[in-house]
Amino acid sequence: MLQFITHQTDTISYLHSAELVLKGGCKWVQLRMKEASTEEIKKTAFKVRKLCKLYNATFIIDDHVVIAREVGADGVHLGKNDLPVAEARKIVGNSFIIGGTANTFEDIEHLVSAGADYIGLGPFQFTETKKNLSPVLGIEGYRNIMEKCRRKNITIPIVAIGGITAHDISAIMETGVKGIALSGSILRSPNPVEETANILNIIKYNQI
Repeated sequence: MLQFITHQTDTISYLHSAELVLKGGCKWVQLRMKEASTEEIKKTAFKVRKLCKLYNATFIIDDHVVIAREVGADGVHLGKNDLPVAEARKIVGNSFIIGGTANTFEDIEHLVSAGADYIGLGPFQFTETKKNLSPVLGIEGYRNIMEKCRRKNITIPIVAIGGITAHDISAIMETGVKGIALSGSILRSPNPVEETANILNIIKYNQI
């Protein structure tokens, strides 16, 4: 599974970033617009939702539970300082996808007990696309946490995130994660559409 988290550069908007990866075959887009106003997020969200429907992709909105419900997104992703998963579930109901961010095994246990549908575990290494970064995990961190999950029979889908490039994917997938979340590394490539297709092939090849 490849999860793309929208990002903008000097030449690529949030909306365009989503369109590029969808053209490359990505089936999961998370709209993250940390510095934008509510109105900006909502306006862009409606457009990204249309694109995701066109490409038959899952559409997730970062942080904003009410906006996600209003625009008809498939789900919401909640960071460690956002609304608790259990509270969000009361707002959006059981059919909505709710993901949560984790940095430790204890975070994962908490999110599982709260009813999260998937977990973004990271960061793998330093990334400029996110502020207030938690301690980086590296390969050993993922290996240790995934081993604990296996011992406790925790089977929730766990997606690696944070400064990951195409070269890192094989080693990360070997730890047992179910997917990879990317943002800047795709947009920094000369051809983001081709890079998306390439990454999807790498993930498929390394799936356990």
